[in-house]
Amino acid sequence: MNVLDEERRHLSHLLEALQRCAYFLDYSERKMAWPLLGDDLAAKRKDTELFETLAAINERFAKLQDTLAVAMRHTALLMSEDSDSFLKVLSFFEKLGVLESSEEWQQSRMARNIAAHDYETNYEAIAEHFNTLESLSGMLFRTARNLVARAEADLGIQPATGDFTREFERLFD
Repeated sequence: MNVLDEERRHLSHLLEALQRCAYFLDYSERKMAWPLLGDDLAAKRKDTELFETLAAINERFAKLQDTLAVAMRHTALLMSEDSDSFLKVLSFFEKLGVLESSEEWQQSRMARNIAAHDYETNYEAIAEHFNTLESLSGMLFRTARNLVARAEADLGIQPATGDFTREFERLFD
């Protein structure tokens, strides 16, 4: 197998990982009644199932965004685009219509990073954080769908197995 074939195979696995990440994030988000309220979280502060679901949302949001970033950079590389700076990658995919807004991407990145380093006990702030993630996850889902479509149209590359394709497409019904 040559290097190009190996890189194409790697992208196909990244595309499948995107679909899987989106599927599981959506599953966790559907378990919640949105928007979350700080008073409700405070009243249920010892509800392990609730807080395990919130932890899953945090992790799955971050995983989807991280995987999407790697897949976008890899797709840009295979399209012979400059990918030395992620801002260039974002700008490229915004111009192609894969990404709706670089600014919204940056906002989601900031929200994700705050969660990774914030050990908040203010339940209003916790609710606000998760409401923000939930409001931004649709953008990540659409970006993933657009990237999968673009990789197929421009590079002829599809998700590796298609195991999550049907479930992923149902997110947009």
